[in-house]
Amino acid sequence: MQNNQTGAPVYSMTIGGEPVMTTATIPVINPATGSVFAAAPDAGAAELDRAVSAARAAFAGWRATPLAERRARLIGAAERIEQNARELGALFTREQGRPAGFARQEIHAAAYWFRAMAAIDVPVEIAEDSETRRIEVHHEPLGVVCAIVPWNFPVLLAAWKIAPALVAGNTMVLKPSPFTPLCMLRIAELLRDVLPPGVLNVISGGDALGPMMTAHPGFAKISFTGSTATGKRVMESAARDLKRVTLELGGNDAAIVLPDVDVDAVAEALFFGAFYNTAQVCIATKRLYIHDDIYDALRDRLHAIARSARVGDGALKETQFGPLQNAPQYRRVKQLIEETRAAGHVLLEGGPVPEQGYFLPLTLVDNPPDDSRVVVEEAFGPILPLLRYRSIDEVVARANASEYGLAGAVWSADVDRALEVARRLDTGTVWINQNLQSTPQAPLGGHKHSGIGVENGLVGLLEFTQTKSIYIPRQAGYKTGF
Repeated sequence: MQNNQTGAPVYSMTIGGEPVMTTATIPVINPATGSVFAAAPDAGAAELDRAVSAARAAFAGWRATPLAERRARLIGAAERIEQNARELGALFTREQGRPAGFARQEIHAAAYWFRAMAAIDVPVEIAEDSETRRIEVHHEPLGVVCAIVPWNFPVLLAAWKIAPALVAGNTMVLKPSPFTPLCMLRIAELLRDVLPPGVLNVISGGDALGPMMTAHPGFAKISFTGSTATGKRVMESAARDLKRVTLELGGNDAAIVLPDVDVDAVAEALFFGAFYNTAQVCIATKRLYIHDDIYDALRDRLHAIARSARVGDGALKETQFGPLQNAPQYRRVKQLIEETRAAGHVLLEGGPVPEQGYFLPLTLVDNPPDDSRVVVEEAFGPILPLLRYRSIDEVVARANASEYGLAGAVWSADVDRALEVARRLDTGTVWINQNLQSTPQAPLGGHKHSGIGVENGLVGLLEFTQTKSIYIPRQAGYKTGF
């Protein structure tokens, strides 16, 4: 780490196991203050070429490394991350804005993902085992993976890509968001003596770097997490070289509350399922459907929670909800709130928020029309529409009437009844009486415009492989044809 001309610390990239700086840098802003506190390298075509070359040079050796050793390296990476969790958590809060305790949770979750993915076996499947032949189905690494990570979960979502890709025998060039580059730059620095040079390369840069990466012919696969609009451009770029893609994109997730719930018992869980990380979560509840019998009671209880919630600088111990992460997102959500108010919809706001930084009040919208912008679009910020319904058929149809299909939830005192509703939702994940749950053992992916492919679990790991079928004869001789 060096200091630039303004005195702000500048973190280095990791390419081929070595620190790499650039003349140009990008500023990193603390969203709680709106002020620059550090800088990151602004990589261009030369640095990208160098990173891809390093990853390609490392691929043959890493692929040939026994699986047990690759697993051991991943576990070593998890240990190194945990050993530095306090430092990383503080840095996370400064660049991302999330309250300190939740920031450290993400650091530890990333380490857990490394361990858990390292424990998943890559199977050799037997398609046939007869008197005449044995057919084995192998899963082999693809090569060099391009990983592009967003700003809302900059460490955990990086781990979702790094761990399975490396366990499968691939090498990687990873780009964190220009809004939150520092934690991943620092983690790559910490892992320089844990992973062989070139196996994991982390480069940072501005808006021009992502398109350069997706168009680069040296990548075999792109793993991208971000907006649906950007995901479509990634897919278009990847098509030129027939690169494999995994796209985890936007969501407008619906939660359905059945009339048999205990309002006081579920209110807090529902609230945090919508507003955790200041609602900057792809799988957060973004449309809350409440049965007419309990609508008023639950609405009022949620509003009370919003009024008492503590919003502020994530570095302060009492803070529960931090700022929006960046200025463009702050402006988008602020405009949505203002437009919703101007349309005449009833807004139920939480308590006061700091004037400095990218803060907005936690806001509920009281039963807006289904075709209103606040219902149709993914806000990705602290505004939640509450929507009345009367029948199961009605609410399922309304919940499914979206171009998105990432996740959803059903809340009921009767789990079997909730399960019947869950099976009717057109989403990749549905939770019953819970939300925001994910595990390395279960795949997560979206339907419709919420993405292509999955992450996590064996299925997610296999997305970083290509399939090879090998036909092995049981007896000597040669054969052709069917």
